[in-house]
Amino acid sequence: MRKFNIPYSFEYKSILELYADWIRDGTLKVNADWNRDLKIKFTVQDPCNIARKIGTDKIVNDLRFVLKTVVGEENVVDMVPNRSNNFCCGGGGGALQGGFPEQRRAYGKVKFDQIMETGADYVIAPCHNCHAQIEDICEHYGGEYRVVHLWTILCLAMGVLGDNERTYLGPDLAELNVLQRRVNNDE
Repeated sequence: MRKFNIPYSFEYKSILELYADWIRDGTLKVNADWNRDLKIKFTVQDPCNIARKIGTDKIVNDLRFVLKTVVGEENVVDMVPNRSNNFCCGGGGGALQGGFPEQRRAYGKVKFDQIMETGADYVIAPCHNCHAQIEDICEHYGGEYRVVHLWTILCLAMGVLGDNERTYLGPDLAELNVLQRRVNNDE
């Protein structure tokens, strides 16, 4: 709409911005208590479209605010470089589906090394292509991190992680009984 100067009367916001707004205004009630003793480390992939192409770091800063709120600030390890300077994962722009897996993985080795340097147990990947690529390069290069969606970690932080949302977590998170703890706290 901006490109073709089409008038509109609504505000465009990423779900990441909405999560941050809802946490700040108390609509989304989350905390990092579940990770206080576990100290599970997280890093975050800044997808190209929201990190570099938008022209501002607002969305990726909101992403970090949300992540730090739900896992504990001390448990977030940023990649270097990050935000609008972060490296591409190698899976975007059709590369993930383009049919050249060895070339895509070779390009993704830069991202793999960047993730490994953080020592993080989990990578938050807000973009579906990044998620699939980062998972693939982990398996291909023998990494031990897991790739998760932010929503899954938000569910942990709200104490409502369902059984169906645990399937791709490592045993350290899949076995957390946050649902039961939340139910007992609400009684």
